[in-house]
Parts: sequence; C-alpha cells; structure tokens
Amino acid sequence: MNTPGIKFGLVALGLAALISPIGAAAQVACKSYTVEAGDTLATISETAYGSRDYQIIFNANRNVIAGNPNNLTPGTVLNLPCADGRLTAASQFNEVVEREEEKAAKIKARNVYEPPIRLLAGNDWAPYTDEGLSGGGFLMRLSTTALHRAGNKREYNQGWVNDFNSHLYTLLPAGAYDIAVAWVVPDCAKNPDAMGEDSLYRCNGFYASQPLYESVVGYFTLPDSKYAGAASIEELEGAVFCRMDGFFTNDLEEAGLVEPKITLVRPRTPEECIEAVMNGTADATGMAIQQANGAIAALGMENEVVQNENFTHLSTIRLLAHKSNPYGLQYISMLNNGLNEMRQSGEWYDIVSSSLSEYSSKLQSASN
Repeated sequence: MNTPGIKFGLVALGLAALISPIGAAAQVACKSYTVEAGDTLATISETAYGSRDYQIIFNANRNVIAGNPNNLTPGTVLNLPCADGRLTAASQFNEVVEREEEKAAKIKARNVYEPPIRLLAGNDWAPYTDEGLSGGGFLMRLSTTALHRAGNKREYNQGWVNDFNSHLYTLLPAGAYDIAVAWVVPDCAKNPDAMGEDSLYRCNGFYASQPLYESVVGYFTLPDSKYAGAASIEELEGAVFCRMDGFFTNDLEEAGLVEPKITLVRPRTPEECIEAVMNGTADATGMAIQQANGAIAALGMENEVVQNENFTHLSTIRLLAHKSNPYGLQYISMLNNGLNEMRQSGEWYDIVSSSLSEYSSKLQSASN
C-alpha cells in the first residue's frame, strides 16, 4: 500500500450467479474435481457456482495451489466446497469452533495479572472487519480466537477507528493499541530498492504475524483493451491504472510499475475504479476478485469489464505490532501459535467460511 489501510468495501462472495455457467457441468459443488488441461480456477468456479469469483475455491485448496492461482497443473485434485462454503454437504458450520471452544474453556488462566491485549480495526470493510458483523468480521474473529488457542487464555479489547491512516502511523507507535487487524505486508526480502516509502515502513517498523488470510487480487479491463491480453503484470506499463486510496501497491512496485511508468489514479471506492475503466479515464484496475465482482454486479456491468486471467496476485493479510511495543513480539508469537492450531483443527476454515456465508446471505436479503 502507498497509504495505510486496506478497505475492500463491498464483497460479494456467495451472491447469486454473476455470469451464467457454460459447458458441461463436470465440476460440481460439494465434490472433488480433477484439473484438466485448459482449466483455470475461474472456469471451474463458473461451471460449479455460476460465478468467476473463485476465492471460495482458493480458500479450500490453498495448500495445493501455489503461485498464480490460475496456473493449475492437470491432475491436481481440488476440493470444491458447497456454494455456501461448507466442505461437504454433511458438514455443519461452527461444529469445529464449538469443539475447540470446549477445549479452550478447560484451560486455566494464569494466576498472574496480564493486561488485555488491545486490538485495533476499522469499520466499513465488511466482511473482513466491521462492528456490525458477528465477532467484528472474520479477520477480527480469527484474531480474537487465536488468543484463546494453543494454551493461550488472554483477554482482549476491541478498538474501532475508521481513520485507517492513523492505525500504523499514530496509534500503534504511540502505544494506544497493541495489534493492528489486519494489513498487507510485502515480501520484505524481494527487491527492497523498488519499494515505496509505505512498504518499507511496514517491513522495518513492525512485527508481522504469519498470514491471517490470502486474498486473490485480479486485474480488470475492457474486453477490447490492448491490456486485456497482457500475459503479465509488467505489460501494464504505460497504462492509467486505478487503485483505491488506501489500498496496497506493493504488487505494482514488485513489477516496477511506479510513476512515470504508469499513471496511478486513486479514487475512494471500488465502484469508482470500475466506472473509471468503463468511461475510459483508466485503462485497468486491480483489486480483490471478490471485491471486483461485487462492484461490477452493483453497477450492472457484468461482461462489460473483464478480468485478465493470465495473472493474479496473492495479497497476504497479517496482524502487526509496532516494534516499539515491548510485548509486541510476544503477542505476535502468541497469535501465531493460536493460528497454527486453528489451521490444523480446521477452525480457521470454519470461521472464514461461516462468516462469508452469513455476510452473503445478508447481502442477498438486502437486494431482494
């Protein structure tokens, strides 16, 4: 990011079909599927779910998909979750959570006073973080749950500040909060000379947790744009590129796409970036595919703005503690241990999928 904050805005995972499915329905939700030559996650998702928003498939198969999520190897077996995110039709949401909560309740708190860990997030980033959602959104749910796993039993306070720019630059350095939920951190070992000031600040000023969530970022253009057939992000050189204000830019920096090689425009919302592509004030835009499909559907621009499926970027979201916090590294270690246990037990997936399913149901109800 060039400025702090990663407000994705409208997310449409689980909404009704954005594009009608095509071809023989060889891919069926709630079943496994063996990748064939020519398959991409987008085409598999389109057939199984009627939507090219394949984040749901990535979430269920992140251990077998590496690098470019659309660079699939024929013969790879993918688990296609049910349309609502459950891994099988027989499974129930939150059954893993309830089992892990029972185990955690038996852990005795230490007979030593330890102050509550102060977690900081912002609103209007549904379903990731928002006070109006169950548990404060699924990234907040993952964070608070991790504090009660792996033998931990730490109390916490949730803080909500909607000025995202203040989180990393003011509130954490001042000691007002301990942990920022949740931020994109670039690959700090990869070409630091190409990093912008904000990326370097994140690498040098903070302790970062292991990945909390990996969001697939896609790149979108008009179908007849000269950039629609670009084979790599580097081929966007010369473009007017739209990215929302506060959204990360390390993917562009890693590809050497900094001004003047591109012209970067920074409106506030994803809808404004999609509209910029439509009216020709931008050549391309890049954002989470969940977010883009939601904005495209909200604007009624299905098939008018398309994803270039030749390349994607994995946006890795982490928890951050400022290095001036004397307990920062301890807190990050505690969270990492909890997250490791949650992934092994299946609780991580259960929290993410149930939260996304709940949010998409709310969106569908609001649209009816």
